[in-house]
Amino acid sequence: MKLRDIVDKLELKVAAAPEKLDNEVAGGYASDLLSDVMANSREGDLWVTLQVHPNIIAVATLKDLAGIIIVQGRNPEEQTMEKARQEGVPLMVSELQAFELIGRLHGLGVSGMR
Repeated sequence: MKLRDIVDKLELKVAAAPEKLDNEVAGGYASDLLSDVMANSREGDLWVTLQVHPNIIAVATLKDLAGIIIVQGRNPEEQTMEKARQEGVPLMVSELQAFELIGRLHGLGVSGMR
């Protein structure tokens, strides 16, 4: 599934790198611990987090993730958005709580199991 389809269906706000919405989403991963994401996420995963600082972009780049969704309507820091633009990491925001958003992603066919 393309990231663009998820953005449209879940009405996500795109905060950075809209030109990368054709990225293919291979799976999903949810965590707020950067070390956990570095150890356990996989290339092509869509990462769900409430973290808003620039280090999330470094992790997404390192792991070659499809993109990041920040939950609870939290606004990414300006440095985070700038880093995402520079690195070409799609950064989206959802007003939903993580639990609800992950359930909806799963309903669209995005799985953490692969």
